[in-house]
Amino acid sequence: MKIYPLLIALSLTAVSCSLDENPKDGILEDETYPNAKELYMNTVATLYNYIGGHEDGQGLQGTCRGIYDLQTFASDEAMIPTRGGDWFDGGIWQDLYTHDWDAGHEMINNSWLYLYKVITLCNYSMEQLSLHANLISQARYNEYISEIRALRAIYYWYLLDLFANVPIIVIHDISMNDVLQSKRKEVFDFCVNELQAALPDLSYKHSNEAGDYYGRVTKPVAYFVLAKLMLNAEVYCDNDWTDGVRPNGSDMEFKVNDKTMNAWEATIYYCGMLSFMHYRLEDEYTNNFVVRNERSQENIWTIPMDKDLYSTQHQTILRSYHYRHAAAYGFTGKNGTCATLRTLEIFDYGKPEQDKRFAYCYWANDVVDLDNKPIPDRTGKPLRYYPEEVKMEIIDPRFIETAGARMKKYEIDKNATKEGRLMDNDIVLFRYADVLLMKAEAYLRNGDQATGQNFFDNVRARAEMPLRELTFENLLDERLLELCWEGWRRQDLIRFGQYESLFDGDDSQEKVDEKDGHTTVFPIPSDALKGNLNFKQNPGY
Repeated sequence: MKIYPLLIALSLTAVSCSLDENPKDGILEDETYPNAKELYMNTVATLYNYIGGHEDGQGLQGTCRGIYDLQTFASDEAMIPTRGGDWFDGGIWQDLYTHDWDAGHEMINNSWLYLYKVITLCNYSMEQLSLHANLISQARYNEYISEIRALRAIYYWYLLDLFANVPIIVIHDISMNDVLQSKRKEVFDFCVNELQAALPDLSYKHSNEAGDYYGRVTKPVAYFVLAKLMLNAEVYCDNDWTDGVRPNGSDMEFKVNDKTMNAWEATIYYCGMLSFMHYRLEDEYTNNFVVRNERSQENIWTIPMDKDLYSTQHQTILRSYHYRHAAAYGFTGKNGTCATLRTLEIFDYGKPEQDKRFAYCYWANDVVDLDNKPIPDRTGKPLRYYPEEVKMEIIDPRFIETAGARMKKYEIDKNATKEGRLMDNDIVLFRYADVLLMKAEAYLRNGDQATGQNFFDNVRARAEMPLRELTFENLLDERLLELCWEGWRRQDLIRFGQYESLFDGDDSQEKVDEKDGHTTVFPIPSDALKGNLNFKQNPGY
Protein backbone atom coordinates (compact mmCIF):
# COMPACT_ATOMS: atom_id res chain seq x y z
CA MET A 1 0.00 0.00 0.00
CA LYS A 2 1.57 3.30 -1.07
CA ILE A 3 1.64 6.37 1.18
CA TYR A 4 1.57 9.97 -0.02
CA PRO A 5 2.57 12.91 2.17
CA LEU A 6 0.18 15.64 3.14
CA LEU A 7 1.43 17.73 0.28
CA ILE A 8 0.84 21.29 1.42
CA ALA A 9 1.17 20.64 5.13
CA LEU A 10 4.57 19.04 4.70
CA SER A 11 6.10 19.21 1.24
CA LEU A 12 5.58 22.91 0.57
CA THR A 13 7.11 23.88 3.87
CA ALA A 14 10.46 22.13 3.69
CA VAL A 15 12.84 21.91 0.79
CA SER A 16 13.87 18.40 1.83
CA CYS A 17 10.35 16.95 1.52
CA SER A 18 9.27 15.36 -1.73
CA LEU A 19 6.47 13.20 -3.05
CA ASP A 20 8.63 10.10 -2.58
CA GLU A 21 8.96 10.46 1.18
CA ASN A 22 6.89 8.58 3.76
CA PRO A 23 6.11 11.10 6.49
CA LYS A 24 4.51 9.93 9.72
CA ASP A 25 1.29 11.81 9.03
CA GLY A 26 0.70 10.21 5.65
CA ILE A 27 -2.51 9.26 3.87
CA LEU A 28 -3.17 5.90 2.29
CA GLU A 29 -3.72 5.34 -1.42
CA ASP A 30 -6.16 2.74 -2.71
CA GLU A 31 -8.12 2.44 0.51
CA THR A 32 -10.70 -0.33 0.56
CA TYR A 33 -14.09 0.20 2.15
CA PRO A 34 -16.25 -2.84 2.92
CA ASN A 35 -19.53 -0.94 3.13
CA ALA A 36 -21.23 2.45 3.01
CA LYS A 37 -20.78 3.07 6.73
CA GLU A 38 -17.02 2.59 6.57
CA LEU A 39 -16.85 4.84 3.53
CA TYR A 40 -18.64 7.62 5.42
CA MET A 41 -16.59 7.16 8.58
CA ASN A 42 -13.25 7.26 6.75
CA THR A 43 -13.96 10.03 4.26
CA VAL A 44 -16.40 12.43 5.95
CA ALA A 45 -16.56 11.78 9.68
CA THR A 46 -12.78 11.54 10.07
CA LEU A 47 -12.34 15.13 8.87
CA TYR A 48 -14.09 16.46 11.96
CA ASN A 49 -11.31 15.09 14.14
CA TYR A 50 -9.34 18.15 13.07
CA ILE A 51 -11.80 20.98 13.84
CA GLY A 52 -10.62 20.94 17.43
CA GLY A 53 -7.35 19.62 18.75
CA HIS A 54 -5.17 18.73 21.70
CA GLU A 55 -1.77 19.89 20.45
CA ASP A 56 -0.35 23.37 19.90
CA GLY A 57 -1.24 24.87 16.54
CA GLN A 58 -4.04 22.39 15.82
CA GLY A 59 -7.75 23.17 15.65
CA LEU A 60 -9.79 26.29 14.95
CA GLN A 61 -10.08 27.05 18.67
CA GLY A 62 -9.29 25.47 22.02
CA THR A 63 -5.56 25.00 21.60
CA CYS A 64 -2.62 27.40 21.77
CA ARG A 65 -0.15 28.92 19.32
CA GLY A 66 -2.36 28.80 16.27
CA ILE A 67 -5.23 30.54 14.48
CA TYR A 68 -7.12 31.71 17.56
CA ASP A 69 -4.02 33.38 18.97
CA LEU A 70 -3.35 35.25 15.72
CA GLN A 71 -6.93 36.52 15.61
CA THR A 72 -7.02 37.52 19.29
CA PHE A 73 -3.59 38.52 20.55
CA ALA A 74 -2.65 40.34 17.34
CA SER A 75 -5.64 42.61 18.01
CA ASP A 76 -6.40 45.16 20.73
CA GLU A 77 -8.69 42.76 22.59
CA ALA A 78 -6.36 40.64 24.71
CA MET A 79 -2.70 39.98 25.38
CA ILE A 80 -0.23 37.72 27.12
CA PRO A 81 2.12 40.04 28.98
CA THR A 82 5.59 39.08 30.13
CA ARG A 83 5.18 38.47 33.85
CA GLY A 84 8.64 38.85 35.30
CA GLY A 85 10.43 35.83 33.88
CA ASP A 86 7.26 34.09 32.71
CA TRP A 87 5.64 34.18 29.27
CA PHE A 88 8.55 35.69 27.36
CA ASP A 89 8.81 32.60 25.14
CA GLY A 90 11.32 34.15 22.79
CA GLY A 91 9.17 37.26 22.35
CA ILE A 92 6.39 35.58 20.32
CA TRP A 93 3.58 37.16 22.37
CA GLN A 94 5.20 40.59 22.37
CA ASP A 95 5.54 40.32 18.59
CA LEU A 96 1.77 39.86 18.30
CA TYR A 97 1.06 42.80 20.58
CA THR A 98 3.45 45.10 18.71
CA HIS A 99 2.60 43.72 15.23
CA ASP A 100 6.31 43.10 14.77
CA TRP A 101 6.13 39.56 13.42
CA ASP A 102 8.03 38.05 10.52
CA ALA A 103 7.65 35.09 8.18
CA GLY A 104 9.32 32.77 10.67
CA HIS A 105 6.87 33.38 13.52
CA GLU A 106 5.81 30.12 15.13
CA MET A 107 2.06 30.79 15.14
CA ILE A 108 2.03 31.97 11.54
CA ASN A 109 3.74 28.77 10.45
CA ASN A 110 1.53 26.59 12.66
CA SER A 111 -1.64 28.08 11.20
CA TRP A 112 -0.50 27.61 7.60
CA LEU A 113 0.48 23.98 8.25
CA TYR A 114 -2.75 23.15 10.03
CA LEU A 115 -5.09 24.72 7.47
CA TYR A 116 -3.42 23.06 4.51
CA LYS A 117 -3.27 19.72 6.30
CA VAL A 118 -7.06 19.67 6.62
CA ILE A 119 -7.52 20.92 3.05
CA THR A 120 -5.31 18.11 1.77
CA LEU A 121 -7.33 15.57 3.75
CA CYS A 122 -10.52 17.02 2.28
CA ASN A 123 -9.10 16.60 -1.23
CA TYR A 124 -8.15 13.01 -0.51
CA SER A 125 -11.58 12.21 0.96
CA MET A 126 -13.34 13.60 -2.10
CA GLU A 127 -11.19 11.45 -4.37
CA GLN A 128 -11.93 8.36 -2.30
CA LEU A 129 -15.65 9.06 -2.40
CA SER A 130 -15.52 9.31 -6.16
CA LEU A 131 -13.64 6.02 -6.43
CA HIS A 132 -16.15 4.20 -4.22
CA ALA A 133 -19.38 5.94 -5.19
CA ASN A 134 -20.93 2.57 -6.01
CA LEU A 135 -21.33 1.89 -2.28
CA ILE A 136 -23.87 4.69 -1.80
CA SER A 137 -26.81 6.28 -3.56
CA GLN A 138 -26.37 9.29 -5.82
CA ALA A 139 -28.19 11.50 -3.32
CA ARG A 140 -25.91 10.37 -0.47
CA TYR A 141 -22.85 10.85 -2.65
CA ASN A 142 -23.92 14.41 -3.49
CA GLU A 143 -24.48 15.14 0.20
CA TYR A 144 -21.07 13.85 1.26
CA ILE A 145 -19.17 15.59 -1.54
CA SER A 146 -20.97 18.87 -0.86
CA GLU A 147 -20.23 18.66 2.84
CA ILE A 148 -16.52 18.19 2.21
CA ARG A 149 -16.48 20.96 -0.42
CA ALA A 150 -18.07 23.32 2.10
CA LEU A 151 -15.66 22.33 4.86
CA ARG A 152 -12.70 22.82 2.51
CA ALA A 153 -14.07 26.25 1.50
CA ILE A 154 -14.26 27.24 5.17
CA TYR A 155 -10.61 26.36 5.62
CA TYR A 156 -9.73 28.38 2.55
CA TRP A 157 -11.69 31.28 4.10
CA TYR A 158 -9.39 31.15 7.12
CA LEU A 159 -6.38 31.16 4.78
CA LEU A 160 -7.87 34.07 2.85
CA ASP A 161 -8.44 36.00 6.04
CA LEU A 162 -4.96 35.41 7.43
CA PHE A 163 -2.68 35.24 4.36
CA ALA A 164 -4.64 36.65 1.36
CA ASN A 165 -2.53 35.32 -1.55
CA VAL A 166 -2.50 31.55 -1.18
CA PRO A 167 -2.46 28.51 -3.48
CA ILE A 168 -5.79 26.84 -4.27
CA ILE A 169 -5.27 23.07 -4.35
CA VAL A 170 -8.18 20.76 -5.17
CA ILE A 171 -6.33 17.44 -5.58
CA HIS A 172 -4.17 15.81 -2.94
CA ASP A 173 -1.44 14.39 -5.16
CA ILE A 174 0.27 17.16 -7.10
CA SER A 175 3.83 18.09 -7.99
CA MET A 176 5.26 21.05 -6.13
CA ASN A 177 6.22 22.58 -9.47
CA ASP A 178 2.53 22.74 -10.41
CA VAL A 179 1.44 24.62 -7.29
CA LEU A 180 0.76 28.28 -8.02
CA GLN A 181 -0.18 31.14 -5.72
CA SER A 182 -3.61 32.70 -6.27
CA LYS A 183 -4.52 36.34 -5.84
CA ARG A 184 -6.65 37.34 -2.88
CA LYS A 185 -9.82 37.92 -4.91
CA GLU A 186 -9.41 34.59 -6.66
CA VAL A 187 -9.39 32.86 -3.29
CA PHE A 188 -12.47 34.84 -2.25
CA ASP A 189 -14.30 33.84 -5.43
CA PHE A 190 -13.33 30.21 -4.90
CA CYS A 191 -14.72 30.21 -1.36
CA VAL A 192 -18.01 31.81 -2.43
CA ASN A 193 -18.47 29.56 -5.45
CA GLU A 194 -17.71 26.38 -3.54
CA LEU A 195 -20.11 27.23 -0.71
CA GLN A 196 -22.87 28.26 -3.10
CA ALA A 197 -22.42 25.05 -5.09
CA ALA A 198 -22.50 22.93 -1.93
CA LEU A 199 -25.61 24.52 -0.39
CA PRO A 200 -28.35 22.57 -2.21
CA ASP A 201 -27.14 19.20 -0.90
CA LEU A 202 -26.31 20.23 2.67
CA SER A 203 -28.61 19.31 5.54
CA TYR A 204 -30.87 21.87 7.20
CA LYS A 205 -29.99 20.47 10.64
CA HIS A 206 -28.65 22.62 13.47
CA SER A 207 -25.21 21.10 13.85
CA ASN A 208 -24.70 22.42 17.39
CA GLU A 209 -27.38 20.00 18.59
CA ALA A 210 -26.63 16.39 19.50
CA GLY A 211 -27.56 13.93 16.76
CA ASP A 212 -26.35 12.66 13.40
CA TYR A 213 -25.17 16.12 12.27
CA TYR A 214 -23.56 17.17 15.55
CA GLY A 215 -20.51 19.33 14.82
CA ARG A 216 -20.83 18.97 11.05
CA VAL A 217 -21.07 21.55 8.28
CA THR A 218 -24.75 22.01 7.42
CA LYS A 219 -26.68 24.71 5.56
CA PRO A 220 -26.68 27.13 8.52
CA VAL A 221 -22.89 26.90 8.85
CA ALA A 222 -22.44 27.58 5.13
CA TYR A 223 -24.88 30.52 5.23
CA PHE A 224 -22.96 32.02 8.14
CA VAL A 225 -19.61 31.83 6.33
CA LEU A 226 -21.12 33.27 3.15
CA ALA A 227 -22.45 36.19 5.20
CA LYS A 228 -18.95 36.73 6.63
CA LEU A 229 -17.39 36.60 3.18
CA MET A 230 -19.81 39.20 1.85
CA LEU A 231 -19.48 41.44 4.88
CA ASN A 232 -15.70 41.46 4.39
CA ALA A 233 -15.83 41.57 0.59
CA GLU A 234 -14.21 45.01 0.41
CA VAL A 235 -11.22 43.59 2.24
CA TYR A 236 -11.10 40.15 0.66
CA CYS A 237 -11.40 41.44 -2.92
CA ASP A 238 -8.63 44.00 -2.49
CA ASN A 239 -5.57 42.56 -4.22
CA ASP A 240 -3.39 45.49 -3.14
CA TRP A 241 -4.14 46.26 0.48
CA THR A 242 -1.16 48.59 0.83
CA ASP A 243 -2.32 51.30 -1.60
CA GLY A 244 -4.95 52.80 0.72
CA VAL A 245 -7.82 52.12 -1.70
CA ARG A 246 -10.48 49.45 -1.30
CA PRO A 247 -13.32 48.34 -3.56
CA ASN A 248 -16.72 49.77 -2.63
CA GLY A 249 -19.11 47.13 -1.33
CA SER A 250 -22.10 49.08 -2.58
CA ASP A 251 -20.80 48.83 -6.15
CA MET A 252 -19.70 45.20 -6.06
CA GLU A 253 -22.00 42.68 -7.73
CA PHE A 254 -22.65 39.09 -6.71
CA LYS A 255 -24.98 36.45 -8.04
CA VAL A 256 -27.19 35.03 -5.30
CA ASN A 257 -29.90 32.63 -6.48
CA ASP A 258 -29.89 34.24 -9.96
CA LYS A 259 -30.30 37.70 -8.47
CA THR A 260 -27.64 40.41 -8.57
CA MET A 261 -26.83 41.93 -5.20
CA ASN A 262 -24.17 44.20 -3.81
CA ALA A 263 -21.99 43.04 -0.92
CA TRP A 264 -24.32 44.38 1.77
CA GLU A 265 -27.48 43.03 0.17
CA ALA A 266 -25.84 39.62 -0.11
CA THR A 267 -24.83 39.79 3.56
CA ILE A 268 -28.40 40.61 4.53
CA TYR A 269 -29.72 37.75 2.40
CA TYR A 270 -27.47 35.12 3.98
CA CYS A 271 -28.12 36.45 7.48
CA GLY A 272 -31.82 36.36 6.68
CA MET A 273 -31.62 32.68 5.75
CA LEU A 274 -30.34 31.99 9.25
CA SER A 275 -33.24 33.94 10.73
CA PHE A 276 -35.64 31.64 8.84
CA MET A 277 -33.92 28.55 10.23
CA HIS A 278 -35.23 29.01 13.77
CA TYR A 279 -32.16 30.45 15.44
CA ARG A 280 -32.79 33.01 18.13
CA LEU A 281 -30.98 34.82 20.92
CA GLU A 282 -30.94 32.80 24.11
CA ASP A 283 -32.79 34.52 26.94
CA GLU A 284 -29.58 34.47 28.96
CA TYR A 285 -26.23 35.33 27.39
CA THR A 286 -24.47 32.72 29.51
CA ASN A 287 -26.63 29.84 28.23
CA ASN A 288 -24.40 29.62 25.16
CA PHE A 289 -21.33 28.71 27.20
CA VAL A 290 -22.64 26.43 29.94
CA VAL A 291 -21.63 22.82 30.46
CA ARG A 292 -23.60 20.74 27.93
CA ASN A 293 -24.53 23.75 25.81
CA GLU A 294 -25.88 21.61 22.94
CA ARG A 295 -29.38 22.93 23.65
CA SER A 296 -28.50 26.53 22.81
CA GLN A 297 -30.85 27.99 20.19
CA GLU A 298 -28.22 30.61 19.38
CA ASN A 299 -25.08 28.63 18.67
CA ILE A 300 -24.67 27.74 14.99
CA TRP A 301 -21.37 25.84 14.77
CA THR A 302 -19.47 24.46 17.71
CA ILE A 303 -16.56 22.15 18.40
CA PRO A 304 -18.13 19.18 20.24
CA MET A 305 -16.56 18.55 23.62
CA ASP A 306 -17.04 15.40 25.68
CA LYS A 307 -14.37 14.30 28.09
CA ASP A 308 -15.50 10.67 27.83
CA LEU A 309 -15.63 10.50 24.03
CA TYR A 310 -13.22 13.01 22.47
CA SER A 311 -9.61 14.08 22.97
CA THR A 312 -10.35 17.68 21.92
CA GLN A 313 -9.17 20.12 24.57
CA HIS A 314 -10.12 23.63 25.61
CA GLN A 315 -6.96 25.25 26.93
CA THR A 316 -7.99 28.86 26.33
CA ILE A 317 -9.63 29.33 29.72
CA LEU A 318 -6.93 27.63 31.77
CA ARG A 319 -4.26 29.70 30.05
CA SER A 320 -5.86 32.73 31.69
CA TYR A 321 -6.34 31.50 35.28
CA HIS A 322 -3.81 32.23 37.99
CA TYR A 323 -2.19 29.05 39.29
CA ARG A 324 -4.04 29.18 42.60
CA HIS A 325 -7.30 30.15 40.90
CA ALA A 326 -7.24 27.04 38.71
CA ALA A 327 -6.04 24.84 41.57
CA ALA A 328 -9.13 25.79 43.57
CA TYR A 329 -11.15 23.90 40.93
CA GLY A 330 -8.69 21.02 40.70
CA PHE A 331 -7.22 22.32 37.45
CA THR A 332 -3.83 23.57 36.25
CA GLY A 333 -3.67 27.25 35.33
CA LYS A 334 -1.07 29.03 33.21
CA ASN A 335 -1.55 32.61 34.49
CA GLY A 336 -1.20 34.26 31.10
CA THR A 337 -3.96 35.82 28.99
CA CYS A 338 -5.88 38.90 30.02
CA ALA A 339 -7.86 41.86 28.71
CA THR A 340 -6.07 44.94 27.41
CA LEU A 341 -6.69 48.44 28.72
CA ARG A 342 -8.49 49.17 25.47
CA THR A 343 -10.99 46.41 26.22
CA LEU A 344 -11.54 47.79 29.73
CA GLU A 345 -12.26 51.17 28.16
CA ILE A 346 -14.86 49.75 25.78
CA PHE A 347 -16.58 47.86 28.60
CA ASP A 348 -16.60 51.05 30.75
CA TYR A 349 -14.86 49.02 33.41
CA GLY A 350 -15.18 50.42 36.91
CA LYS A 351 -17.80 53.00 35.92
CA PRO A 352 -21.50 53.04 36.88
CA GLU A 353 -22.37 52.32 33.25
CA GLN A 354 -20.06 49.26 33.05
CA ASP A 355 -21.44 46.74 30.57
CA LYS A 356 -23.12 43.81 32.30
CA ARG A 357 -21.37 41.33 30.03
CA PHE A 358 -18.06 42.15 31.66
CA ALA A 359 -19.02 40.09 34.70
CA TYR A 360 -19.95 37.16 32.44
CA CYS A 361 -16.71 37.24 30.47
CA TYR A 362 -13.98 38.35 32.87
CA TRP A 363 -12.62 37.61 36.30
CA ALA A 364 -11.66 40.87 37.98
CA ASN A 365 -10.85 41.96 41.52
CA ASP A 366 -11.50 39.30 44.21
CA VAL A 367 -11.54 35.68 43.06
CA VAL A 368 -13.66 32.99 44.70
CA ASP A 369 -13.95 29.22 44.46
CA LEU A 370 -17.01 27.14 43.62
CA ASP A 371 -18.34 27.64 47.15
CA ASN A 372 -17.96 31.41 46.80
CA LYS A 373 -15.08 31.45 49.27
CA PRO A 374 -11.95 33.60 48.75
CA ILE A 375 -9.02 31.86 47.06
CA PRO A 376 -5.65 32.51 48.74
CA ASP A 377 -2.65 33.64 46.69
CA ARG A 378 0.89 32.37 47.27
CA THR A 379 1.25 34.48 50.42
CA GLY A 380 -2.04 33.38 51.91
CA LYS A 381 -3.83 36.64 51.22
CA PRO A 382 -7.06 36.65 49.16
CA LEU A 383 -6.26 36.33 45.47
CA ARG A 384 -7.22 39.44 43.54
CA TYR A 385 -6.84 40.43 39.88
CA TYR A 386 -5.90 44.01 39.00
CA PRO A 387 -7.32 44.73 35.50
CA GLU A 388 -5.84 48.22 35.15
CA GLU A 389 -2.26 47.19 35.98
CA VAL A 390 -1.74 45.27 32.75
CA LYS A 391 1.06 46.21 30.34
CA MET A 392 3.28 44.38 27.87
CA GLU A 393 6.04 43.82 30.40
CA ILE A 394 5.07 43.63 34.07
CA ILE A 395 7.97 44.01 36.48
CA ASP A 396 6.23 45.43 39.56
CA PRO A 397 6.28 42.48 42.01
CA ARG A 398 2.85 43.48 43.33
CA PHE A 399 1.22 42.77 39.97
CA ILE A 400 3.45 40.29 38.13
CA GLU A 401 1.06 37.41 38.79
CA THR A 402 -2.20 39.32 39.20
CA ALA A 403 -2.35 42.07 36.56
CA GLY A 404 -5.17 41.87 34.04
CA ALA A 405 -8.79 40.75 33.87
CA ARG A 406 -8.99 37.02 33.06
CA MET A 407 -11.20 34.93 30.80
CA LYS A 408 -14.42 33.72 32.45
CA LYS A 409 -16.73 33.13 29.47
CA TYR A 410 -17.33 29.39 29.78
CA GLU A 411 -19.04 27.88 32.81
CA ILE A 412 -16.69 25.85 34.99
CA ASP A 413 -17.15 22.13 34.46
CA LYS A 414 -16.65 20.71 37.94
CA ASN A 415 -16.06 17.26 36.46
CA ALA A 416 -13.49 18.29 33.84
CA THR A 417 -10.51 15.96 33.50
CA LYS A 418 -6.91 16.17 32.28
CA GLU A 419 -6.18 19.09 34.61
CA GLY A 420 -9.31 20.88 33.37
CA ARG A 421 -8.59 20.71 29.64
CA LEU A 422 -11.22 18.07 28.87
CA MET A 423 -14.58 19.66 29.62
CA ASP A 424 -18.14 19.27 28.38
CA ASN A 425 -18.73 22.85 27.23
CA ASP A 426 -18.77 22.82 23.43
CA ILE A 427 -16.47 25.51 22.01
CA VAL A 428 -18.56 28.15 20.26
CA LEU A 429 -17.38 29.09 16.75
CA PHE A 430 -20.46 30.80 15.23
CA ARG A 431 -23.62 32.10 16.92
CA TYR A 432 -26.74 34.03 16.07
CA ALA A 433 -25.88 37.22 17.99
CA ASP A 434 -23.10 37.70 15.45
CA VAL A 435 -25.65 37.25 12.64
CA LEU A 436 -27.76 40.09 14.04
CA LEU A 437 -24.72 42.35 14.32
CA MET A 438 -23.65 41.46 10.76
CA LYS A 439 -27.14 42.29 9.56
CA ALA A 440 -27.14 45.61 11.40
CA GLU A 441 -23.76 46.48 9.87
CA ALA A 442 -24.82 45.54 6.34
CA TYR A 443 -27.93 47.72 6.54
CA LEU A 444 -25.85 50.59 7.92
CA ARG A 445 -23.26 50.27 5.15
CA ASN A 446 -26.04 50.09 2.58
CA GLY A 447 -27.54 53.39 3.79
CA ASP A 448 -30.47 52.02 5.82
CA GLN A 449 -29.55 52.86 9.39
CA ALA A 450 -33.16 52.66 10.61
CA THR A 451 -33.65 49.01 9.67
CA GLY A 452 -30.22 48.04 10.98
CA GLN A 453 -31.02 49.71 14.28
CA ASN A 454 -33.61 47.04 15.06
CA PHE A 455 -31.09 44.20 14.91
CA PHE A 456 -28.54 46.21 16.88
CA ASP A 457 -31.17 46.90 19.54
CA ASN A 458 -31.97 43.19 19.89
CA VAL A 459 -28.42 42.41 20.97
CA ARG A 460 -28.22 45.37 23.37
CA ALA A 461 -31.61 44.52 24.87
CA ARG A 462 -30.68 40.90 25.58
CA ALA A 463 -27.63 42.20 27.45
CA GLU A 464 -29.95 44.48 29.47
CA MET A 465 -27.94 47.48 28.40
CA PRO A 466 -29.32 50.90 27.37
CA LEU A 467 -29.96 51.18 23.64
CA ARG A 468 -27.47 53.12 21.55
CA GLU A 469 -27.62 54.71 18.15
CA LEU A 470 -26.36 52.43 15.40
CA THR A 471 -23.13 54.08 14.27
CA PHE A 472 -19.93 52.51 13.02
CA GLU A 473 -18.15 53.38 16.26
CA ASN A 474 -20.87 51.91 18.45
CA LEU A 475 -21.16 48.84 16.26
CA LEU A 476 -17.45 48.05 16.42
CA ASP A 477 -17.56 48.43 20.20
CA GLU A 478 -20.65 46.24 20.42
CA ARG A 479 -18.95 43.48 18.51
CA LEU A 480 -16.26 43.35 21.20
CA LEU A 481 -18.78 43.62 24.03
CA GLU A 482 -20.84 40.75 22.66
CA LEU A 483 -18.17 38.55 21.06
CA CYS A 484 -15.07 38.97 23.24
CA TRP A 485 -12.87 35.87 23.51
CA GLU A 486 -14.56 34.37 20.41
CA GLY A 487 -11.79 35.18 17.91
CA TRP A 488 -13.34 37.95 15.78
CA ARG A 489 -11.57 41.13 16.88
CA ARG A 490 -8.71 41.20 14.36
CA GLN A 491 -11.07 40.68 11.42
CA ASP A 492 -13.44 43.37 12.72
CA LEU A 493 -10.72 45.97 13.20
CA ILE A 494 -9.41 45.37 9.68
CA ARG A 495 -12.87 45.73 8.15
CA PHE A 496 -13.46 48.98 10.04
CA GLY A 497 -10.06 50.35 9.02
CA GLN A 498 -8.79 50.53 12.59
CA TYR A 499 -6.22 47.76 12.71
CA GLU A 500 -3.12 49.05 14.44
CA SER A 501 -1.05 47.91 17.40
CA LEU A 502 -1.66 49.42 20.83
CA PHE A 503 2.11 49.59 21.31
CA ASP A 504 3.50 53.13 21.18
CA GLY A 505 7.17 52.27 21.17
CA ASP A 506 9.72 52.67 23.96
CA ASP A 507 13.44 53.14 24.47
CA SER A 508 14.22 49.59 23.36
CA GLN A 509 11.81 49.15 20.45
CA GLU A 510 10.30 51.45 17.87
CA LYS A 511 6.65 51.25 16.90
CA VAL A 512 6.10 49.32 13.66
CA ASP A 513 5.06 51.59 10.80
CA GLU A 514 1.85 49.97 9.61
CA LYS A 515 0.20 52.96 7.93
CA ASP A 516 0.39 51.14 4.59
CA GLY A 517 -1.82 48.37 5.99
CA HIS A 518 0.65 45.55 5.35
CA THR A 519 0.10 44.08 8.82
CA THR A 520 -3.58 43.44 8.02
CA VAL A 521 -2.27 40.31 6.28
CA PHE A 522 0.29 37.96 7.77
CA PRO A 523 3.40 37.03 5.78
CA ILE A 524 3.59 33.80 3.83
CA PRO A 525 5.67 31.49 6.10
CA SER A 526 9.34 31.45 5.20
CA ASP A 527 9.43 27.65 4.92
CA ALA A 528 6.62 27.75 2.36
CA LEU A 529 8.57 30.28 0.29
CA LYS A 530 11.67 28.09 0.39
CA GLY A 531 9.65 25.07 -0.72
CA ASN A 532 8.17 26.71 -3.81
CA LEU A 533 9.99 29.28 -5.92
CA ASN A 534 6.68 30.24 -7.58
CA PHE A 535 5.52 31.89 -4.36
CA LYS A 536 5.93 35.59 -3.64
CA GLN A 537 5.92 37.17 -0.21
CA ASN A 538 3.04 39.45 0.76
CA PRO A 539 3.90 43.17 0.45
CA GLY A 540 5.57 44.86 3.40
CA TYR A 541 7.55 41.84 4.58
